[in-house]
Order: sequence, then C-alpha cells, then structure tokens
Amino acid sequence: MGKNEGEENGFDPENRNQEEEKKKHLKEEELSVERIFENQEVPSWRKQLTVRAFVVSFVLSILFSFIVMKFNLTTGIIPSLNVSAGLLGFFFVNTWTKLLQKSGLLRQPFTRQENTVIQTCVVASSGISFSGGYGNYLFAMSERIAKQSTDTLDVKKLSLGWMIGFLFVVSFLGLFSVVPLRKIMIIDFKLTYPSGTATAHLINSFQTPQGAKLAKKQVRELGKFFTISFLWGFFQWFYTAGENCGFANFPSLGLKAYDSKFYFDFSTTYVGVGMICPHIINISLLVGGILSWGLMWPLIEDRKGDWYPADLSSDSFSGLQGYKVFIAIALILGDGLYNFLKVLCQTIVGLSHQLRYKDASSGLPVADHSSLVSSQLSFDDKRRTQLFLKDQIPTLLAIGGYVAIAAIAMAILPHIFHQLKWYHILVIYVFAPTLAFCNAYGCGLTDWSLGSTYGKLSIFIIGAWAGASHGGVLAGLAACGVMMNIVSTASDLMQDFKTGYLTLASPRSMFVSQIIGTAMGCVISPCVFWLFYKAFDDLGQPGSQYPTPYAVVYRNMALLGVKGFSSLPKNCLLLCFVFFGGAIMINLIRDLVGKKWARFIPVPMAMAIPFYLGSYFAIDMCVGSLILFVWGKINKAKADTLGPAVASGLICGDGIWTLPASIFALAGVKPPICMKFLSRGNNAKVDKFLGS
Repeated sequence: MGKNEGEENGFDPENRNQEEEKKKHLKEEELSVERIFENQEVPSWRKQLTVRAFVVSFVLSILFSFIVMKFNLTTGIIPSLNVSAGLLGFFFVNTWTKLLQKSGLLRQPFTRQENTVIQTCVVASSGISFSGGYGNYLFAMSERIAKQSTDTLDVKKLSLGWMIGFLFVVSFLGLFSVVPLRKIMIIDFKLTYPSGTATAHLINSFQTPQGAKLAKKQVRELGKFFTISFLWGFFQWFYTAGENCGFANFPSLGLKAYDSKFYFDFSTTYVGVGMICPHIINISLLVGGILSWGLMWPLIEDRKGDWYPADLSSDSFSGLQGYKVFIAIALILGDGLYNFLKVLCQTIVGLSHQLRYKDASSGLPVADHSSLVSSQLSFDDKRRTQLFLKDQIPTLLAIGGYVAIAAIAMAILPHIFHQLKWYHILVIYVFAPTLAFCNAYGCGLTDWSLGSTYGKLSIFIIGAWAGASHGGVLAGLAACGVMMNIVSTASDLMQDFKTGYLTLASPRSMFVSQIIGTAMGCVISPCVFWLFYKAFDDLGQPGSQYPTPYAVVYRNMALLGVKGFSSLPKNCLLLCFVFFGGAIMINLIRDLVGKKWARFIPVPMAMAIPFYLGSYFAIDMCVGSLILFVWGKINKAKADTLGPAVASGLICGDGIWTLPASIFALAGVKPPICMKFLSRGNNAKVDKFLGS
C-alpha cells in the first residue's frame, strides 16, 4: 500500500492527536497534587486518629489558648493561626517519628491526614478561647466590667465551674447543625473556603521533598524568633515593678503624643500580627486612632461643662468615656450590619444560582454518589470525591445529636443564667441551623465568619425580650454566647471539611477531631482565663495591661438594647448615627470602586477598635507591616515563604511568656526594677533646671 502525502511528510493526524492527548495528560500530571501521593496508601479514618496526634494537639492547644487569650484581653484582634498550627504540628510529630524510626519503634509513618487531624483539633480547641467570650460577652457579665458602665445590678459572679459547664453545653451544637450539608457545600457547590484551602495546600506541601525542605526552614525561623520574642518579654518584665513602668510605657513619639496613646510599646506580639494582617487593616487602625484620639476626643473634651458635667471622673460613661465607647459601638454595628446584609445577599444569590444550575443539569443534589465521580473530573477531583464520600456521617446521628444537645441546653442553661428562660433558648435553637448554614455558606464564599455579628443581634433581641426588670442585660449576653458558639463552630467545621477534602482526610476523622478539640477547649480555655483573672487584679481596667475593650462594648450594647438611648451624654446619639451611617457608606464605596482602589480605603471595623483603646498597638502593627514591605522589596520570595513563620514566632514567643508572667504574679514574685520615664511635669522641671 502506498503512503499518502501527509504520511510521506511525517504528518499523521491520528499520531498528532495522540501526542496532544499525551501532552495534556503530562501537563495534568505536573499540575496534579494527588499524582505525587498516588502510590501512598490513605489510612482508614481510625488510623488517622492517632494517640500521638492528640498528645501533640493537647500541647499545642495550651500554647495557642494562651496566645488567643492574650489577643482577646488586649485588643480583641485575633489573626488566623492556621498556618502556625499546621507548621508546629508538622514539626512536633515529624520530630517524634524520626526519633522512633531511629530507635526502630516506629509503627506508623506521619501522614498529611494525621497533620490535618492535628491542625483541626488545635484550631477547634483554641477557637473556644474566642467564642467562649472571655474578652467580650462572658467577661461583660462580671462585676469588674459592670462597675465601668451605668448599671451594676445585672452581674454574674465568675466561677471556673459554671464557665466550663456552660461551654460544654453550648459548644457542640454547631458541629451537628451543618454535618448533613457537607456534601452539598464541598462537592456540589464547590465553595472555596480560602483559609481551609490555604491550610490544605500548606499541609500537602509539607509531605513533598521540596516542601519538606521549605518546612524545615520555616520551622527554623519560627523557632529563632520564638526564642527572641520570649527572651524579650522576660527582659521587659524586669523593669515593670510599678505602674506605668518599663519599655511598654516609653514615650517614643514624645510626651504629648504619649498622653494621646500614640507611642510604640515594643510588643513583639503586635509586630508579628502586623506582618500577618493585610496592610489596609493596619493602616485602618492607625487612621481610626488619629481620627479619635488625635482629633475628636480633644474637641469633645473642650466642651466639658457644656456637653457633659465637668466634675465627672474620666471613666464615667456619662462623660468622655461614653462618647468613646458608644461611637465605637456605632462603627462596629454599621460595619457589621452592612457585611451581614452583603454576605446574606451573596448567599441567597449564590444559593439560587447553584440550585438553578443543579436543576437545569442534573436535578437537585441527590444521594447517588457514583454520578459525581465522572470522567469529566480531573484526577485530583475524582480521587478526593471518592474518598470524601467513602466515610459517611449518618444524617440521623447529626439530627439526633442536635435535638438531644438542644434539649439538655434548655434544661441546664436556665439554672446557670436564671434570666435566660427555656423559651428564649428554644427560639435560638429553632433559628440556629438556618443562621449556621448562612454563616458557613458565606464563609465559603468570602472567608468571613459573622459569628460575632449574629451574637450582637441576639443581645438586642433577647435582651429587649427579657426586659430591664427581668435581667435583660445578662439574658442578652448569655444569648449572645449561645448563638456565637453555634454559628462559629459551624463555619469552622466546614472549613475543616474543605481542608480534609483537599488532603484526603476522612470526614469522620475531621468530625471526631473537631469534637475532641472542642472538648479540650472547653476545659483548657476557662483554666487559662482563670489564670489571667486571678493573676492580674486590674484585668479589664482601662489603661491596664489587659483592658479587654470588647467586654465593655458588649455590656453597653446589652444596656442599649434593654434601656434605650436615654443614658447617653449630650449629642452622643447624633454622633453615633453619623458614624453608623459613615461605616455603611465607606463599605459601600469600597465595594463600588473595586479591589484596585478598595485597598486604599480604610475598613470601618478596624477603625473602631482604637476609638476606645488608643493607637499604641496600631503603631506596633504598622511597624510589622513596614518590616514585611521592606523585606518584600529586598527579597520577595523569602518574604512570602518565611514571613508567616517569622510572624508566628514573634506571636508565639510573647504569647507563651504570659504563662510564666501569670505564675510569677500569682506567686507574688515581683520584678526588681521600675524603669519609669519622666512625666511632662517632671520633664518641665528638668528643662528649667538645665536651662538655669
């Protein structure tokens, strides 16, 4: 047979198609993550839950609970610690397995699934340090915070026993509320869950040869800066024998600026936080501080005697303190309301689009799993979907668990908080699954959990329902805790399911790890808070080391919901409306101008925090942001890969220093030296002496 012209010239259409298919397949293999792990056996869900994983998780949970607690009690700004948890989990277990391997006792190698279990457990446990309300609703119930407001009657004496009991009752319900929706959220809707996805990529990279080398470098940098930060905290402690002593009170920008809370306080924690947070957040904090302490408060103080009585104490809520707190609340509520409505609209639009798409293509999501793993999916998607659907969590277990825990809560919570009635709890639990779904779906789209916003809504609704004469303040704060725990844990669990999906960790192991981590947090976080509470007598006081600003804010929100606006000082309500509307307007402008210009417009929620606290921590964070910016200009690759590790080391070292500092305070061990900088009055005397 003779050859045709194409074959004689070396051109065969069939061979060309085969070559193209081969190139396409090779390209897919290069981009595929699961091809790298194709020859590794995926352990069963029971083997993913190892004793060593939970031992390491317990140790890291204590570490991160101290760190989160310090954030809670200082500014209330809590950065994402997922990278730190994943990195430290890898380091500890990898070291453990290497030692066992050398001794010949290693039975099971360290896998990425086990690393995912550790990360899930640690984040679940340390998350209770936030949702437990030690820096907001729970501490707001105490007499110590009540004395700073206009109402001192509705108080709850803090006790370690009832705090642990309360957390065990309310912290697990959110886990059961969204379990039946995991397939719809992760596979059918393919929600992104940016934090969960980023954590999964990090964990996957640890198990590759190149990723393991990078992880070692990151751990080395984390350890180096952890040590520096810890020793710096220890060094600073020596000079804090009295009030306003030490480097934290150094008037680095001058005495006039120091009086207006503008100074660098040498906190490695917030330098590290500044390296993690986006630049616009750090700038927003600084703008908020300049607007309030640099402009507004001096102008309002000049109207003392007109707007409010001149003889009031500085911490009276009928005076300047009232303007500081309630204008901050207005900004927070305006920002929260806008983002709540925005995410709700995105959720409704996205959900309706998904349902229309499903209805048009293959009907609503059904239980036939085989149709999901089609030939059109990539190798990674096929493998991940098969394993994600392999280990099912029975829907009946989730529904039964939700109903049982809700019934227990309705029976127990009214005994802990007499002001919170069983029918209040019933209404919360009827609406909670819907709100938990909205929060989990919105978090999958935007990476923004609105747990605290739902909690604030509960304060106003339940507080107003209970009324002032029936302990509405405590009822509202307790309802806030119930709602926050449900919606926060629901979105956290769905983030973990996304991480597990991308690392081939079983949904069952994720669910069990989340339950165990939550149980750990219900014990660890109250104990950590109790250590702070007993060690520092000025905890919660303005100007102290741990001012807990959000506790005051949440209590006054509850008072506002119960008593209305009658107790506000003159023109305060007008200013609140202006800033409430301003927060909505700024957010609207940010969304309208697009991402290119939005990064230059401040975020109202971040601007609100310095209104009450001052700008000292914002300056620390801007220093951290500046360090990362300069580092990126010098060597962008190193800044991108090692920056998070350096920041984590700075945060963890200073955070862990609070443990020995608390123990020293409890034991009565005091620093030997008080390094106090000159006040303006003494400084004037020195200037006069030197000039004479």
